[in-house]
Order: sequence, then structure tokens, then C-alpha cells
Amino acid sequence: MTQTAHSWRAVAGGVAVGFAAAVGLASAVASAEPGLPPRPTPAPPPITQSAAGGVGNNASAAAFPVAPAPGPSTMPPVAAAPAPGSTLPVQPTPVAATAGTLREYLQSKGVKLEPQKPQGFTALDITLPMPAGWTQVPDPNVADPFVVIANRSGASLYTSNAQVVVYKLIGDFNPREAISHGFVDSQQLPAWRTTTASLADFGGFPSSIIEGTYRQNDMTLNTSRRHVIATSGPDKYLVSLAVTTDVARAVAEAPATDAIVNGFRVTTPTAGGPAR
Repeated sequence: MTQTAHSWRAVAGGVAVGFAAAVGLASAVASAEPGLPPRPTPAPPPITQSAAGGVGNNASAAAFPVAPAPGPSTMPPVAAAPAPGSTLPVQPTPVAATAGTLREYLQSKGVKLEPQKPQGFTALDITLPMPAGWTQVPDPNVADPFVVIANRSGASLYTSNAQVVVYKLIGDFNPREAISHGFVDSQQLPAWRTTTASLADFGGFPSSIIEGTYRQNDMTLNTSRRHVIATSGPDKYLVSLAVTTDVARAVAEAPATDAIVNGFRVTTPTAGGPAR
């Protein structure tokens, strides 16, 4: 996402790119010390679960196929519209709510959030790029992790990380009204400063993405956070991605963090391609 890269540069001051690998969580575990559920050497596009030798959600022991992360030439902008030729109707962009987090909104509607695990998960295909040097890690600090990856070889006291959390949403609610609350959890972080935000659809799914900085343990952190409310058959799911790094390392980590943010995909197994 070109706009994403620009926002990270605005916070940290300049970026160079080159990256490495993708984790496919298709039709298939979990850092660092993150908070909730922020160019240019071209590289091949990511490969999802069908990659040779890859093991997907249906494996008895969860593993994720690895392939090169997308290069800048394949990166869509933040809040990109559905791919050309898509039959998905264009929906009006919601107006951002100023109070009440997404979770608080759902709970106010009596919606139950049921955590999902990658083992046996087939409702959605999720692709999370994994840059070179990053590894999949357990993280007790992440509530209900679906998958967490991190760069444990970084020079900062804060470990750069990306985390995905997936909930099945049980109950009746308006997805577009719900996603209007997608910025609030980030805006409530200490000393939060927004660099960019959008409520445009993500491949036809209601979605929010917000990027900026906040303070944690006397450190300034740079983060990009996306929520997607995806529909699979009669069911709805909340898929959340948070990518966070020390702002002092944002330039050095930009190739990796940009690759993750720009290469993240969510689609239903019957769809023709991933959400962009």
C-alpha cells in the first residue's frame, strides 16, 4: 500500500524496501509485546495454502506455507476498491464513530465474540506475509491469538510484531454500523496520534484501517491496525490485524512492516481471489 508506506515514513522519516516471505492461513500459530485486537525491490506475489509443501488450517499440527512477500509493484493502496472485474457492489463509506470501541458496540448488541483457532478453520482464507527474519511465535500477551509473528532479532527493546485475531460473531448487528467504531480502540491508546485512517471496504467487506503512534512503557510505538467484518455463508467473522514496531526502528523495519500490511488478505474459500 503506497499510502501506508507514506504514513509510516511521515512518522519515522524515510524508508527503503526489500522483503521476504508470506504466511498463508488459507481454508488453516500464533510476539512480542504488542497491544490489542504501523520500497523498492520487486518480489514475487505471496502464495497461500496451495504452495508446495505448505500445510494449511486443516493440518493436525498448524503450520503455514512460506513464500516471498509482495513487492511494491503488486501493492494496492490503503482502502483499495475491489479488484477490476469484481462483481462486488460499491458500498457507501461509513461515518467514523467518536465513542465506543468495536467490541463495545458488538457487546451492546448482544453479539457473542467466539475466538477462532487456525487448526480446522475453513470459513475464511487469510494470508499474512512473513518477512525474512520473522518467525511465528507464541505470545501470552495477546488475547485469543490466531497467529502472531515477530522479529526477535531486532535491536529494540520492543519486539516488532504482527498479530491476527479472529472471532466468529454470533448475533444480529449491522456490519457497516459496527465497523464505524473501528478506529476508537486505537484512538484510546496513550498519547495516540493518527497519521492515516480509512473506512473503505476491503475486498467488499466492511473494514477499518488506522495508522499512527502511541506511548507504551516510555517508548513511542508505530502501529497499523485493520479490522475486517467478513461474511462466510450465513456466518460473520471479525478479523483483526495489528502490526507494531518501535518508532525508532520504523525506518529499518519498514520493508517488513509494509510487506505485512500491504500483503494481508482475507477472502472466502469460494471467492475468486483475496480481498485487496
